[in-house]
Amino acid sequence: MKKFFAAALLAVCSHAVWADGLESLETFVKTVSSGRADFTQVVTAPAREGQSVRSKTSSGTFEFSRPGHFKFLYKKPFEQTIVADGQTLWLYDADLNQVTARKQAAVLGSTPAALIAAAPDLRALRADFTLASAPDKDGLQWVQSTPKSKDGQLQSVRVGFRAGEKPAGLAALEILDSFGQRSVLSFSKVEVNPALPKDSFQFHPPKGADVIRQ
Repeated sequence: MKKFFAAALLAVCSHAVWADGLESLETFVKTVSSGRADFTQVVTAPAREGQSVRSKTSSGTFEFSRPGHFKFLYKKPFEQTIVADGQTLWLYDADLNQVTARKQAAVLGSTPAALIAAAPDLRALRADFTLASAPDKDGLQWVQSTPKSKDGQLQSVRVGFRAGEKPAGLAALEILDSFGQRSVLSFSKVEVNPALPKDSFQFHPPKGADVIRQ
């Protein structure tokens, strides 16, 4: 379950009200250069025969600065940090006191994080995703994104925006992996284009942590 939190990077999106979700995504990518929010994440595993559906809830904070910088701080029920500093993607598991470092360019690609923190425009996103507006639901505008690469573990991502908010209205991110596991991130206290400290996306492995470079 922990590995899925990292694989699902989350991501996140926000933006203004337009004709449909796809136009809202385009406006968001063009106009929102940084953001900050609280999030709650619910991961639901497929039901097995004879068993009920299993789910797990976590919460924390998220920050990003375009292009290619973001940070997820999971606070409950366990501590975990995911940081992209523009060159390296760091994953720190406090329980294991273990850090995994990977080259960012090799792992972002068709991930939810790429939708909001990597691409400078919609054309760049279309290189990795098939994008389409989805029907409005629960008062939100939705974008359906499907990775073009078939090699990853990600099946699809849906990004939801709050209608009626300007310049952006981050609401939800729904991630479905190739094993049928679903992760839903709901965002609150969203700040658009905040001035973030220069060291927001720096990460230094804690003393004594086991560092694995991939």
